Amino acid sequence: MLKNVFRAVSVIALSVAIPSIAHAEAGSFQAKLLGTLVAPDASITEVKVDNIGLPANSQTKANDNLVPTVAIEYFVTDNLSLETIAGITQHDVDGTGGLDGAETVSDAKIIPATLTIKYHFGDSNGFKPYFGAGPSYFIFIDEQPGAALRGFGAERLQLNDKFGVALQAGFDLALNDTGLGISVDAKRYFLRTDASWTDGTGAELLRTRHEIDPWVISAGLAYRF
Repeated sequence: MLKNVFRAVSVIALSVAIPSIAHAEAGSFQAKLLGTLVAPDASITEVKVDNIGLPANSQTKANDNLVPTVAIEYFVTDNLSLETIAGITQHDVDGTGGLDGAETVSDAKIIPATLTIKYHFGDSNGFKPYFGAGPSYFIFIDEQPGAALRGFGAERLQLNDKFGVALQAGFDLALNDTGLGISVDAKRYFLRTDASWTDGTGAELLRTRHEIDPWVISAGLAYRF
């Protein structure tokens, strides 16, 4: 009996001495400040117009970029949330294969507007993994023809804004009971868009269809309120 009483007192003492870590609840928000690696996985899937004579086996590859992003999350229930991100990334595109080394796109800025619905599970020591999915809309800003296409007379480049889909997985880890935590997140986007290069008269020199499936990997601080 004394042994059982001692155990009970010990459990109560520990629960008082170590504050419990609070978790997100329905109706709460979470803001995140993240460092984000954007790693495009893009390729030409179709050449629709070719008035410059592309070499055989022409392909393209975009450079990676590391940018700051902000995410805002709202918990609809204790385990279900909606999240949107804000950020802008910039990329150059160079040729590979028959276009090896030729710059085709210069300083294309992209806003990947995204809304995902996430399901959180687990609750051990403040560790809550999640997965999610949702629509995205890629907005291309101020894209310019690369040096190689300018050599063919291209003065304007148009990348079409397009809807896509994002899949997501990651985790949040609470650091204390005041709402501060860390967050690690990985998204894979699936998107198709057309790129059109035109000369000074508006005549189309080249139009290609592209598969753009970037990985977007983020990590940073989170604050729940």
